[in-house]
Amino acid sequence: MSATRRAAPTLEQVAERAGVSRSTASRAINGGLRVSPEAQAAVDAAVLELGFAPNRAARSLVTRRTDSIALVIPEPDERVLSDPFFAGTINGLGSVLHETDLQLVLVMARPADVATRTVRYLRGGHVDGVVVVSHHRDDVLATELEQAGVPTVFVGRPFQHGHVRYVDVDNTAGGRMAAEHLVRAGRARIGTVAGPQDMSAGLDRLAGWSAALADAGMAADAVAYGDFTSAGGARAASRLLAEHPDLDALFVASDLMAAGALGVLADAGRRVPDDVAVVGYDNLAVATSTTPALTTVVNPVVAMARTAGGLLLDLLAGEAVPEAPVVFAPELVVRASA
Repeated sequence: MSATRRAAPTLEQVAERAGVSRSTASRAINGGLRVSPEAQAAVDAAVLELGFAPNRAARSLVTRRTDSIALVIPEPDERVLSDPFFAGTINGLGSVLHETDLQLVLVMARPADVATRTVRYLRGGHVDGVVVVSHHRDDVLATELEQAGVPTVFVGRPFQHGHVRYVDVDNTAGGRMAAEHLVRAGRARIGTVAGPQDMSAGLDRLAGWSAALADAGMAADAVAYGDFTSAGGARAASRLLAEHPDLDALFVASDLMAAGALGVLADAGRRVPDDVAVVGYDNLAVATSTTPALTTVVNPVVAMARTAGGLLLDLLAGEAVPEAPVVFAPELVVRASA
């Protein structure tokens, strides 16, 4: 009986019949993401004509694919659950995977565990690929995942570039844009609440602010550091006001920190923007709910996550994905705070 049974059609035969590449046929069969309507129709017809039936269990045994990808956030659990930046990241990545059969696995990696249990999990074959967001200088993810050959895309510039692909916004240009807006508004003493200096976004936004003030011939010494949280922004703003009571403007490197800073300014009797103008960064929903509403620089979180997810799907499909980063241009949204 086995000698006369017709061999099951293969993916290669489906691709040949449809007149498309093997990777296009694979994407069409597994959800149709990034496949043109014409190619999808050709693959669907070839599947029907040949009687092709993908066997996921058998494929997993052969290819060791899990049909899942990990979103890794190396931050404390409480921050992941409270920061709208991460909600936007999940939203963007989830929208890319919606039309596929891939499952999104959220890995909230406590900083102390990243180099051990998190890396062991990601290298252990539990997921097919990884998207990393909120990367820190010492968390070793870029190096470890590249060495392990795990398909990976970062949201935000990793410190160890290597051959790791990443998506980011031009944070240096964004910091410069914020400072230049305050200079044009005639502000004479501009301080900043900078982000963590073990994160590329914190470093780059501060660098842009510093460069703009240097170009304007202004002092760039009024700097305090926060942790991208509202409480951290409040603490940093308190230090700045104590050390530099003549400040008439603040660039705050995240909207959450800016919300904290606004509370400190109000408690100190400093009117915004009359006494102190404030510019944030991210353009999250919080920027429209503060009093006054925040002028801020757009950090296209959802679009960056969606782009990272698309690049990862291309890597998993075996396509040649350029190593050059995808970098979005910043944009300033002017509201009442500046």
